[in-house]
Amino acid sequence: MKKIAVVMGGYSKESVVSLKSGKVVYENLCRKEFDPYRIYLFKDKWFMKNEKNKEYPINKQDFTVFRMKKLKFDCVFNAIHGTPGEDGILQAYFELLKIPYTGCNFHHANVTFNKKYCSTFLKHFGINTAESFFLNKNQIFCSKKILNKVGLPCFVKPNRSGSSLGIRKVYEEKDLFDAVQKAFLEDEEIIIESFLKGKEVSVGVFSFKNEVVVLPITEIISQNDFFDFESKYSGKSKEITPAKLSKNIENKIRNTAEKVYNFLNLSGISRAEYIIVNEEPYFLEINTVPGLSEESIFPKQLKIVGISLSDVFKNTIYASIEKMNK
Repeated sequence: MKKIAVVMGGYSKESVVSLKSGKVVYENLCRKEFDPYRIYLFKDKWFMKNEKNKEYPINKQDFTVFRMKKLKFDCVFNAIHGTPGEDGILQAYFELLKIPYTGCNFHHANVTFNKKYCSTFLKHFGINTAESFFLNKNQIFCSKKILNKVGLPCFVKPNRSGSSLGIRKVYEEKDLFDAVQKAFLEDEEIIIESFLKGKEVSVGVFSFKNEVVVLPITEIISQNDFFDFESKYSGKSKEITPAKLSKNIENKIRNTAEKVYNFLNLSGISRAEYIIVNEEPYFLEINTVPGLSEESIFPKQLKIVGISLSDVFKNTIYASIEKMNK
Protein backbone atom coordinates (compact mmCIF):
# COMPACT_ATOMS: atom_id res chain seq x y z
CA MET A 1 0.00 0.00 0.00
CA LYS A 2 1.07 3.56 -0.72
CA LYS A 3 2.17 5.50 2.35
CA ILE A 4 0.50 8.90 2.22
CA ALA A 5 1.51 11.89 4.32
CA VAL A 6 -1.56 14.09 4.85
CA VAL A 7 0.03 17.44 5.70
CA MET A 8 -2.04 20.03 7.54
CA GLY A 9 -1.63 23.10 9.76
CA GLY A 10 0.59 25.76 8.27
CA TYR A 11 2.05 29.08 9.36
CA SER A 12 -0.93 31.41 8.93
CA LYS A 13 -4.27 32.03 10.63
CA GLU A 14 -5.78 29.62 8.09
CA SER A 15 -4.22 26.73 10.00
CA VAL A 16 -7.45 26.16 11.94
CA VAL A 17 -9.26 25.55 8.63
CA SER A 18 -6.42 23.39 7.33
CA LEU A 19 -6.70 21.06 10.32
CA LYS A 20 -10.34 20.42 9.42
CA SER A 21 -9.48 19.82 5.77
CA GLY A 22 -6.64 17.47 6.67
CA LYS A 23 -8.97 15.49 8.94
CA VAL A 24 -11.43 15.04 6.04
CA VAL A 25 -8.65 13.85 3.72
CA TYR A 26 -7.27 11.43 6.31
CA GLU A 27 -10.70 9.94 6.99
CA ASN A 28 -11.63 9.58 3.32
CA LEU A 29 -8.51 7.87 1.98
CA CYS A 30 -9.29 4.27 0.99
CA ARG A 31 -7.52 1.98 3.48
CA LYS A 32 -7.41 -0.84 0.89
CA GLU A 33 -5.02 1.22 -1.24
CA PHE A 34 -3.47 3.78 1.07
CA ASP A 35 -1.77 3.85 4.44
CA PRO A 36 -2.34 7.47 5.53
CA TYR A 37 -0.42 9.39 8.21
CA ARG A 38 -1.37 12.66 9.89
CA ILE A 39 1.46 15.16 9.50
CA TYR A 40 1.34 18.57 11.20
CA LEU A 41 3.52 21.42 9.98
CA PHE A 42 3.74 24.49 12.23
CA LYS A 43 6.36 27.22 12.52
CA ASP A 44 7.79 25.83 15.73
CA LYS A 45 7.71 22.14 14.84
CA TRP A 46 6.89 19.48 12.25
CA PHE A 47 5.57 16.18 13.57
CA MET A 48 3.46 13.09 12.90
CA LYS A 49 0.70 11.83 15.20
CA ASN A 50 -0.17 8.15 15.56
CA GLU A 51 -3.62 6.81 16.49
CA LYS A 52 -2.84 7.35 20.18
CA ASN A 53 -1.84 10.96 19.42
CA LYS A 54 1.81 10.33 20.23
CA GLU A 55 4.04 12.76 18.38
CA TYR A 56 7.03 11.81 16.23
CA PRO A 57 9.27 14.58 14.84
CA ILE A 58 9.73 14.99 11.09
CA ASN A 59 13.27 14.97 9.74
CA LYS A 60 13.23 18.07 7.53
CA GLN A 61 16.32 16.95 5.61
CA ASP A 62 14.43 14.13 3.84
CA PHE A 63 10.85 14.39 5.17
CA THR A 64 10.98 11.07 7.00
CA VAL A 65 9.86 9.89 10.44
CA PHE A 66 11.74 7.51 12.70
CA ARG A 67 9.35 5.13 14.44
CA MET A 68 11.15 1.88 15.19
CA LYS A 69 12.53 2.28 11.67
CA LYS A 70 12.65 5.09 9.12
CA LEU A 71 9.28 5.80 7.52
CA LYS A 72 9.31 7.19 3.98
CA PHE A 73 6.24 8.47 2.15
CA ASP A 74 5.16 7.60 -1.37
CA CYS A 75 3.14 10.79 -1.78
CA VAL A 76 2.18 13.93 0.14
CA PHE A 77 -1.44 15.09 0.18
CA ASN A 78 -1.21 18.83 0.71
CA ALA A 79 -4.12 20.17 2.80
CA ILE A 80 -2.40 23.36 4.01
CA HIS A 81 -4.19 26.61 3.17
CA GLY A 82 -2.01 29.69 3.00
CA THR A 83 1.73 29.58 3.59
CA PRO A 84 3.71 27.34 3.21
CA GLY A 85 1.28 24.96 1.48
CA GLU A 86 -0.44 27.21 -1.03
CA ASP A 87 2.27 29.70 -2.00
CA GLY A 88 4.81 27.32 -3.54
CA ILE A 89 7.20 26.92 -0.60
CA LEU A 90 6.26 23.33 0.27
CA GLN A 91 5.93 22.42 -3.39
CA ALA A 92 9.52 23.52 -4.06
CA TYR A 93 10.71 21.60 -0.98
CA PHE A 94 9.06 18.34 -2.11
CA GLU A 95 10.27 18.94 -5.66
CA LEU A 96 13.85 19.05 -4.41
CA LEU A 97 13.32 15.83 -2.43
CA LYS A 98 11.61 14.15 -5.44
CA ILE A 99 8.57 13.28 -3.31
CA PRO A 100 5.24 13.34 -5.22
CA TYR A 101 2.75 15.88 -3.87
CA THR A 102 -0.82 16.81 -4.78
CA GLY A 103 -1.79 20.01 -6.54
CA CYS A 104 0.07 22.33 -8.88
CA ASN A 105 3.83 22.83 -8.90
CA PHE A 106 5.71 25.51 -6.97
CA HIS A 107 5.79 28.07 -9.80
CA HIS A 108 2.06 27.98 -10.48
CA ALA A 109 1.27 27.90 -6.75
CA ASN A 110 3.34 31.06 -6.27
CA VAL A 111 1.58 32.84 -9.14
CA THR A 112 -1.95 31.90 -8.07
CA PHE A 113 -1.37 32.81 -4.41
CA ASN A 114 -0.13 36.26 -5.41
CA LYS A 115 -3.26 38.27 -6.27
CA LYS A 116 -1.34 40.84 -8.34
CA TYR A 117 0.55 38.26 -10.40
CA CYS A 118 -2.53 36.12 -10.92
CA SER A 119 -4.92 38.85 -12.03
CA THR A 120 -2.28 40.49 -14.28
CA PHE A 121 -1.47 37.13 -15.86
CA LEU A 122 -5.12 36.26 -16.52
CA LYS A 123 -5.92 39.75 -17.84
CA HIS A 124 -3.32 39.09 -20.54
CA PHE A 125 -5.50 36.17 -21.70
CA GLY A 126 -8.66 38.28 -21.83
CA ILE A 127 -10.13 37.30 -18.44
CA ASN A 128 -12.13 40.12 -16.83
CA THR A 129 -10.68 41.43 -13.56
CA ALA A 130 -11.27 44.44 -11.30
CA GLU A 131 -9.24 47.66 -11.61
CA SER A 132 -6.42 47.52 -9.06
CA PHE A 133 -3.58 49.43 -7.42
CA PHE A 134 -0.53 47.73 -5.86
CA LEU A 135 1.40 48.92 -2.80
CA ASN A 136 4.55 47.75 -1.02
CA LYS A 137 4.98 48.25 2.72
CA ASN A 138 6.45 51.64 3.67
CA GLN A 139 5.74 52.96 0.16
CA ILE A 140 4.49 56.55 0.16
CA PHE A 141 1.10 56.72 -1.51
CA CYS A 142 -1.50 59.27 -2.51
CA SER A 143 -5.06 58.33 -1.58
CA LYS A 144 -6.55 60.50 -4.32
CA LYS A 145 -4.38 58.88 -7.01
CA ILE A 146 -5.45 55.42 -5.86
CA LEU A 147 -9.12 56.28 -5.66
CA ASN A 148 -9.08 58.04 -9.03
CA LYS A 149 -8.19 54.64 -10.47
CA VAL A 150 -10.24 52.19 -8.39
CA GLY A 151 -13.07 54.41 -7.12
CA LEU A 152 -15.22 54.02 -4.02
CA PRO A 153 -16.17 51.75 -2.45
CA CYS A 154 -13.04 49.61 -2.89
CA PHE A 155 -11.41 46.59 -1.30
CA VAL A 156 -8.02 46.67 0.43
CA LYS A 157 -6.47 43.19 0.48
CA PRO A 158 -3.22 41.55 1.57
CA ASN A 159 -1.64 40.48 -1.72
CA ARG A 160 -0.64 37.03 -0.45
CA SER A 161 -3.28 35.75 1.94
CA GLY A 162 -6.31 33.51 1.80
CA SER A 163 -9.70 33.08 3.48
CA SER A 164 -10.34 36.84 3.17
CA LEU A 165 -7.95 37.54 6.08
CA GLY A 166 -7.05 41.21 6.45
CA ILE A 167 -9.52 42.44 3.82
CA ARG A 168 -11.36 45.72 4.38
CA LYS A 169 -14.12 47.33 2.33
CA VAL A 170 -13.59 51.09 2.20
CA TYR A 171 -16.47 53.50 1.57
CA GLU A 172 -14.79 56.85 2.26
CA GLU A 173 -11.34 58.28 1.49
CA LYS A 174 -10.71 59.02 5.18
CA ASP A 175 -10.83 55.27 5.98
CA LEU A 176 -8.33 54.18 3.32
CA PHE A 177 -5.16 54.77 5.36
CA ASP A 178 -6.40 52.68 8.31
CA ALA A 179 -7.46 49.83 6.00
CA VAL A 180 -4.04 49.87 4.31
CA GLN A 181 -2.22 49.67 7.65
CA LYS A 182 -4.37 46.76 8.81
CA ALA A 183 -3.77 44.87 5.56
CA PHE A 184 -0.02 45.37 6.00
CA LEU A 185 -0.28 43.43 9.28
CA GLU A 186 -1.00 40.33 7.15
CA ASP A 187 1.43 40.91 4.27
CA GLU A 188 4.16 43.29 3.12
CA GLU A 189 2.33 43.77 -0.18
CA ILE A 190 -1.28 44.82 -0.63
CA ILE A 191 -3.65 45.27 -3.54
CA ILE A 192 -6.50 47.77 -3.67
CA GLU A 193 -9.32 46.74 -6.00
CA SER A 194 -12.43 48.43 -7.32
CA PHE A 195 -15.76 47.20 -6.00
CA LEU A 196 -17.64 45.05 -8.47
CA LYS A 197 -21.38 45.06 -7.88
CA GLY A 198 -23.00 41.82 -8.88
CA LYS A 199 -23.73 38.23 -7.96
CA GLU A 200 -20.79 36.34 -6.39
CA VAL A 201 -20.26 32.71 -7.36
CA SER A 202 -17.73 30.01 -6.62
CA VAL A 203 -16.84 27.09 -8.87
CA GLY A 204 -14.64 24.06 -8.30
CA VAL A 205 -12.45 22.74 -11.11
CA PHE A 206 -10.21 19.71 -10.94
CA SER A 207 -8.42 17.06 -12.98
CA PHE A 208 -10.21 13.72 -12.90
CA LYS A 209 -9.25 10.69 -15.00
CA ASN A 210 -7.16 12.90 -17.32
CA GLU A 211 -10.02 15.33 -17.95
CA VAL A 212 -10.77 18.78 -16.57
CA VAL A 213 -14.05 18.71 -14.62
CA VAL A 214 -16.02 21.87 -13.86
CA LEU A 215 -18.33 21.38 -10.89
CA PRO A 216 -21.79 22.93 -10.36
CA ILE A 217 -21.64 26.65 -9.60
CA THR A 218 -22.39 27.94 -6.10
CA GLU A 219 -23.97 31.34 -5.47
CA ILE A 220 -22.69 33.04 -2.33
CA ILE A 221 -24.91 35.40 -0.34
CA SER A 222 -23.07 36.82 2.66
CA GLN A 223 -24.88 38.14 5.72
CA ASN A 224 -21.89 40.43 6.26
CA ASP A 225 -20.75 43.28 4.01
CA PHE A 226 -18.80 40.82 1.85
CA PHE A 227 -17.70 37.16 1.86
CA ASP A 228 -15.17 37.53 4.69
CA PHE A 229 -13.56 35.00 7.04
CA GLU A 230 -16.57 34.96 9.38
CA SER A 231 -18.96 34.44 6.47
CA LYS A 232 -16.90 31.54 5.15
CA TYR A 233 -16.40 29.60 8.36
CA SER A 234 -19.00 30.74 10.90
CA GLY A 235 -22.19 30.14 8.98
CA LYS A 236 -22.68 33.83 8.14
CA SER A 237 -23.41 33.14 4.48
CA LYS A 238 -25.98 31.38 2.36
CA GLU A 239 -24.61 29.11 -0.35
CA ILE A 240 -26.90 27.92 -3.13
CA THR A 241 -25.69 24.93 -5.17
CA PRO A 242 -26.40 24.77 -8.03
CA ALA A 243 -26.71 28.54 -8.43
CA LYS A 244 -29.88 29.87 -10.04
CA LEU A 245 -28.43 31.30 -13.25
CA SER A 246 -29.53 31.63 -16.85
CA LYS A 247 -28.08 28.99 -19.16
CA ASN A 248 -26.11 31.71 -20.97
CA ILE A 249 -24.42 32.98 -17.78
CA GLU A 250 -23.82 29.46 -16.49
CA ASN A 251 -22.04 28.52 -19.71
CA LYS A 252 -19.93 31.69 -19.61
CA ILE A 253 -18.80 30.98 -16.05
CA ARG A 254 -18.09 27.32 -16.72
CA ASN A 255 -16.08 28.18 -19.85
CA THR A 256 -14.17 30.91 -18.03
CA ALA A 257 -13.43 28.63 -15.06
CA GLU A 258 -12.02 25.94 -17.34
CA LYS A 259 -9.95 28.48 -19.26
CA VAL A 260 -8.52 29.91 -16.03
CA TYR A 261 -7.60 26.42 -14.82
CA ASN A 262 -5.81 25.71 -18.11
CA PHE A 263 -4.19 29.15 -18.50
CA LEU A 264 -2.69 28.78 -15.02
CA ASN A 265 -1.56 25.23 -15.89
CA LEU A 266 -3.10 23.81 -12.74
CA SER A 267 -3.46 20.21 -11.64
CA GLY A 268 -5.40 18.55 -8.85
CA ILE A 269 -8.30 20.38 -7.20
CA SER A 270 -9.05 24.11 -7.19
CA ARG A 271 -11.87 26.56 -6.52
CA ALA A 272 -12.26 30.08 -7.87
CA GLU A 273 -14.55 33.03 -7.13
CA TYR A 274 -16.19 35.27 -9.71
CA ILE A 275 -18.53 38.28 -9.72
CA ILE A 276 -21.17 38.49 -12.45
CA VAL A 277 -21.32 42.08 -13.72
CA ASN A 278 -23.58 43.01 -16.62
CA GLU A 279 -23.91 39.37 -17.65
CA GLU A 280 -20.12 38.85 -17.66
CA PRO A 281 -17.98 36.91 -15.11
CA TYR A 282 -15.12 38.81 -13.45
CA PHE A 283 -12.35 36.79 -11.82
CA LEU A 284 -11.71 37.50 -8.12
CA GLU A 285 -9.25 34.85 -6.90
CA ILE A 286 -8.43 31.16 -7.02
CA ASN A 287 -7.57 28.62 -4.32
CA THR A 288 -5.27 25.78 -5.37
CA VAL A 289 -5.73 24.14 -1.95
CA PRO A 290 -9.45 24.72 -1.38
CA GLY A 291 -11.20 23.99 1.90
CA LEU A 292 -12.36 20.41 2.32
CA SER A 293 -14.13 20.62 5.66
CA GLU A 294 -17.85 19.95 6.11
CA GLU A 295 -18.53 23.69 5.81
CA SER A 296 -16.52 24.01 2.58
CA ILE A 297 -17.96 24.61 -0.87
CA PHE A 298 -15.89 22.14 -2.91
CA PRO A 299 -17.18 18.95 -1.19
CA LYS A 300 -20.77 20.19 -1.49
CA GLN A 301 -20.31 20.73 -5.22
CA LEU A 302 -18.86 17.23 -5.58
CA LYS A 303 -21.87 15.76 -3.80
CA ILE A 304 -24.24 17.32 -6.36
CA VAL A 305 -22.58 15.42 -9.24
CA GLY A 306 -22.21 12.20 -7.26
CA ILE A 307 -18.40 12.05 -7.13
CA SER A 308 -17.02 10.89 -3.80
CA LEU A 309 -14.18 12.59 -1.98
CA SER A 310 -12.49 9.21 -1.77
CA ASP A 311 -12.44 8.85 -5.57
CA VAL A 312 -11.17 12.40 -6.08
CA PHE A 313 -8.40 11.93 -3.52
CA LYS A 314 -7.41 8.59 -5.02
CA ASN A 315 -7.26 10.04 -8.54
CA THR A 316 -5.29 13.07 -7.32
CA ILE A 317 -2.70 10.94 -5.53
CA TYR A 318 -2.07 8.59 -8.44
CA ALA A 319 -1.88 11.50 -10.90
CA SER A 320 0.67 13.20 -8.62
CA ILE A 321 2.85 10.11 -8.45
CA GLU A 322 2.67 9.67 -12.22
CA LYS A 323 3.61 13.34 -12.79
CA MET A 324 6.67 13.09 -10.53
CA ASN A 325 7.85 9.89 -12.23
CA LYS A 326 7.70 11.31 -15.76
